[in-house]
Amino acid sequence: MEEMLAAYAAAVRAKDVDTFVGLYADDVRTFDLWGVWSYDGKGALHEMVAEWFGSLPDDEVVAVEFDDVRTQTGADVAAVSAFTTFAAVSQDGTELRSMNNRLTWVLRKDADGAWKIAHEHTSAPANDEGKVQLRR
Repeated sequence: MEEMLAAYAAAVRAKDVDTFVGLYADDVRTFDLWGVWSYDGKGALHEMVAEWFGSLPDDEVVAVEFDDVRTQTGADVAAVSAFTTFAAVSQDGTELRSMNNRLTWVLRKDADGAWKIAHEHTSAPANDEGKVQLRR
């Protein structure tokens, strides 16, 4: 699963929509932290990711780090959970801003034996007033 986490982080850093979406199963269901209840299928995910990467300034990259990664792996299905940090980084390596969230993946092997993300859920806790906490 370390390879999947590294590939995810590399695709985000490169703002490479096709490589990023290639990590996911065709019938993926994504529960994202922002606005929409779910993205069903690779087409919906591709649209969301293209919008996300397109909204990022050209002179910044997003560095992704995973902490406290836990995995459960079977023959054809696996689960991963982690705390994730997304940090905007300038050309000179200065962190400009960051946020944390919680990540859960369900992965399954495709017909070629490659692991693909079949379900993704990202979240962050909310306080008593309903404000989402983006700092761990």
